[in-house]
Amino acid sequence: MARLKVISGLNRKSAAIFLVEAEGKRVLFDFGDGLDKDEHPDIGAIGTVDAVFLSHAHRDHAGSLDHLDDIGNPCVFATGRTLGFLKGEHAPSAAEIIPEQGSFEACGLSLTTGRCGHAPGGVWFHMQTPSGNFIYTGDISLESRGMPFDYPPPASTLVVDASYGDRAQALEDQIAAMSAYAEGGAVLCCPSAGRGTDMALALAARGHQVHVSADVGEEIDAATGRSFSVVDGESATPRQVIVATEANAEAGLSAALLARGGFRFVFSSHVPNGTPARRLIDRSEAVWLAWNVHPRRGDVIALADHCGARQVLPAFVDMAAAPALARDLGARLRLEPETEI
Repeated sequence: MARLKVISGLNRKSAAIFLVEAEGKRVLFDFGDGLDKDEHPDIGAIGTVDAVFLSHAHRDHAGSLDHLDDIGNPCVFATGRTLGFLKGEHAPSAAEIIPEQGSFEACGLSLTTGRCGHAPGGVWFHMQTPSGNFIYTGDISLESRGMPFDYPPPASTLVVDASYGDRAQALEDQIAAMSAYAEGGAVLCCPSAGRGTDMALALAARGHQVHVSADVGEEIDAATGRSFSVVDGESATPRQVIVATEANAEAGLSAALLARGGFRFVFSSHVPNGTPARRLIDRSEAVWLAWNVHPRRGDVIALADHCGARQVLPAFVDMAAAPALARDLGARLRLEPETEI
């Protein structure tokens, strides 16, 4: 028998930490931290684990890696690109590279990975279990232009990114709105190892001369081999269309340009309280425009149907605010924090 215990990430936008007990082993799928200031998961509820399987390097999925000693210093299994994005305190002392597409074994467990479409090097996980197999998607997107999504094999239990709840708007419509707003210059803020590649490609395809921060430029080159003009805090000008990290102007080129002043800012990620983005938006000094990097309601349902899932745990969303998704999932919907998988 294998069991899933949700430590954090179910029925609200919060840190991703999912504990699976199988074959006498205890393993975590992601080990994230909270996005809002002073919001942290209850790591003390986890206990000692044998391994951490990391979907990608974003804070809400990897931000607690500096607390590995609190869970027994397990080995972290992640793709080479994901491990490359982990720096400083978040770099694990013991790590093993796994494929972006393929199979591997860890702690006597058999797992398969596929590309998630959300972040460079990001993956979903499929694990064999006695009750019909288990999928943990981490964050996924089925609409990305520059980051492919691989459909996973069948599984009876699906823990799926449902961050957008009932959202149905297509990315193409959002790109059109972003392109129109960017006329005359704008700073399009994005997270490291995230949507920067897609933003640059999409805006360039609509005729914009796109400039990027150095880290976004490196991500684009690694993913596509294309080069974009790189600007920094001194060379950038307000009339340019600039794709820049970080997502909420808390660091990186976006923070440098905010400090300079005179730039128009566009945010499209989750905006935590206490960030520069939140303050600017609340004062109507910046705008927030949607840019899908998570699945829409129809995408979640299509994935559940594709996998033949009998029980679906929609992660990273308050289901009280997603009545259409709850209706569409029907008897498959599970919100219990513990379940057999």
